[in-house]
Amino acid sequence: MNYEWDFSFLLQYKGLIAIGALYTIGFTIVTAIAGFVVGGLIAVARLANARVVTIPLLAFIEIFRCTPVLVQLVWIYYALPIVIGVELKPATAAFIALTLYGASFFAEIIRGGIASIDTGQWDAGRALGMRRAALMRRVVLPQALKRMIPPLVNQVVLQLKNTSLLSVLAVPDLLYQGQLITSATYKPLEVYTMIAIIYFIILFPLTTLAHGLERRLAR
Repeated sequence: MNYEWDFSFLLQYKGLIAIGALYTIGFTIVTAIAGFVVGGLIAVARLANARVVTIPLLAFIEIFRCTPVLVQLVWIYYALPIVIGVELKPATAAFIALTLYGASFFAEIIRGGIASIDTGQWDAGRALGMRRAALMRRVVLPQALKRMIPPLVNQVVLQLKNTSLLSVLAVPDLLYQGQLITSATYKPLEVYTMIAIIYFIILFPLTTLAHGLERRLAR
């Protein structure tokens, strides 16, 4: 089968493509930051070792880590408004879903990084009369952050990949715009090849950064 590839028609849709790319990058940045903040709070709360707090938080983490993002998106958009009695816009539902999904992973990355620091570091800080907050800020976190950076970058990469699911809620991300262009032109091969290339251009520097950080920290 001889197929004649022609990407020239995509130029007339450059506006839609640009909007889609901005939505994809924007959602990645916003949900990654929000997820990191929420995940950090969860990690600190879990380290307190209070069962009343840790058991619900552990349940939250496992629920979001063990269910598909697509299911979470659909449930939060369609079912959550029935539960809370407030209608959610597609972008709002997508933000909540991706933030909570990311937070469940960020929480474990942060908790694991802090827990990996040798107890001798804590003991030394306490021997110097440092309070827990100062000890965490000045001794533990600087060491733990070095170990957390590679998995944190990898999680951001996953966040960006997960934005491709936003199209199910009609959020105008890159994939959704590609679907619109495909329905108008009937040329899915060129459209989805273009989308794959854009994702690669965005993701490759991040994955390279993650691998570089892993090698550097390993040395």
